Amino acid sequence: MTTVTELLQPVEADLEILLSDLRSLIGAGHPILQAAAEHLFSAGGKRLRPGIVLLVSRALSPEGELSPRHRRLAEITEMIHTASLVHDDVVDEAGTRRGVETVHSRFNHRVAVLAGDFLFAQASWHLANLDNLDVVKLLSRVIMDLADGEVKQGLFRYDTGQTFETYLEKSYCKTASLVANSARAAGVLSGCTEPQLESLYHYGRQLGLAFQVVDDILDFTGSEQQLGKPAASDLSSGYLTAPALYALEQNPSLGVLIEREFSNEGDLDEALQIVRQSDAIARTRQLAERFAQESREALSWLPESPSRTALLELPDFVLSRLY
Repeated sequence: MTTVTELLQPVEADLEILLSDLRSLIGAGHPILQAAAEHLFSAGGKRLRPGIVLLVSRALSPEGELSPRHRRLAEITEMIHTASLVHDDVVDEAGTRRGVETVHSRFNHRVAVLAGDFLFAQASWHLANLDNLDVVKLLSRVIMDLADGEVKQGLFRYDTGQTFETYLEKSYCKTASLVANSARAAGVLSGCTEPQLESLYHYGRQLGLAFQVVDDILDFTGSEQQLGKPAASDLSSGYLTAPALYALEQNPSLGVLIEREFSNEGDLDEALQIVRQSDAIARTRQLAERFAQESREALSWLPESPSRTALLELPDFVLSRLY
């Protein structure tokens, strides 16, 4: 199976530069915040989001060259993503991420919230210094969407009456908005036409949704090692994703277990059994495949290049996590 590292190979050197630049950008802060940021950027991770920005930027450049503003956009994208993870971990009370202690576990909740705020503020500052109002609007929208998605997720816990549209909106806000708007922003900096910008946005949106839907399947089918968190943690927390919503359509008795918040012994195991014995996983897989296909189709106009090839292979990579 192709790895992320192999897929991002056309921008491997760019990502190395990005990591060292991020460290120096964050470095001029309070020692505790610096230590928290260092801890985050040392924790590994796939760097998929800045990687996509760099691939789009290179694919749009006739000579495949990167401007300093494209590099800075990729750095801002990673800052925003990392800041959102810090806050997510606090909200979810997660002890580890990718096998590494979370910021609030290593320091405390107060430091974690401030470190996340600090990264959002740094991202906003560098964003303003790109001197491009359209890009500022796109990435500011992402920061709003991330908060909106987190609030929506909290409001609809254990809510069996929520619509599938609500689930997709929340998934867009939490996962797809950053990929979609940063891909479009790369196009803005490259002087693309409006139809081209729309297709870059659509690529990122559908890819981000495919990624989230695959994650939601893995919550039911993956191992703790694969997920980096306990299996079925979303369901046990009351977050109803596509497999649970599809299973509810087929078997309303699942709703009784959810509404009493799995308070009786064996409730969660019974709920998992209902989902796994329905066709919910298969239907959710079809949804992910549709999003991946739509993502691929959006970039057919790009000229041939190693970066274009990587971008077109990313949707298949996202689906391959299921197998």
